[in-house]
Amino acid sequence: MIKLSKRLQRIADYITINNRVADIGSDHALLPVYLLQSGKCPSAIAGELNYGPMLAAKKQAADAGLTNRLNVRQGNGLAVLEAGEVDTVTIAGMGGSLMSEILEAGYIAGKLDGVSELVLQPNVGEDAVRIWLLNRGWKLNDETILEEDGKIYEVLHASKSTDAAEHNEKMYDGSFLQIDWDKPTLTSYLIRMGPYLLRNPHPALIKKWKNEINKIEWICDKLSSSDLPESALKRKQFQAEMKSIQEVLNCLQMDKQ
Repeated sequence: MIKLSKRLQRIADYITINNRVADIGSDHALLPVYLLQSGKCPSAIAGELNYGPMLAAKKQAADAGLTNRLNVRQGNGLAVLEAGEVDTVTIAGMGGSLMSEILEAGYIAGKLDGVSELVLQPNVGEDAVRIWLLNRGWKLNDETILEEDGKIYEVLHASKSTDAAEHNEKMYDGSFLQIDWDKPTLTSYLIRMGPYLLRNPHPALIKKWKNEINKIEWICDKLSSSDLPESALKRKQFQAEMKSIQEVLNCLQMDKQ
């Protein structure tokens, strides 16, 4: 059986047993092959935009003897699907903005009709994905943050549910942070940093945002060498952002003690 990376294994763990799965941007079809080999899913679709990776996915399916249950298709995002074909869609290893665009295009085209579960792993821009899920009425069930090979990844699990709005409103209520900010500001940081991740802080979360502070600090240092008024304004904005992120982290560290 294929052995998955920690990142892909976490995605696999989130998928509901016996769901039909479409893995978009499948990259050699490792995830769907594992799902079929392990017996977790009865059938799967692997979607790839480019010809080369599509051929690699087909070879992976053939080598595993799964061509009768793993359908490899070439196409742009969710365009490879027909409505009602799958229960779960997974998308991993791309930026959050692109992922949101793929989801939105699929939503408009009706490709998500019948889909009850999304497992999403954006490499950056996780907030864009959370905003899309909120705007389109998906219930955010859980999030995981993990570090592998020096990189930090976030995995989001969402489902279609009648109580999505009520659930999300509670999850994006930032009062648990006990910071004296207005509600929209608190919510914006939960969207940016993850409502589940902030409630259950992991060392990888602290590391990620400490790194972000260091990056912003480096930018501020560069801006300080400029005499332009706009540079001074940007530096002030970045300094305020650093202070806000640190305030959130201070709360998390206190919660963990």
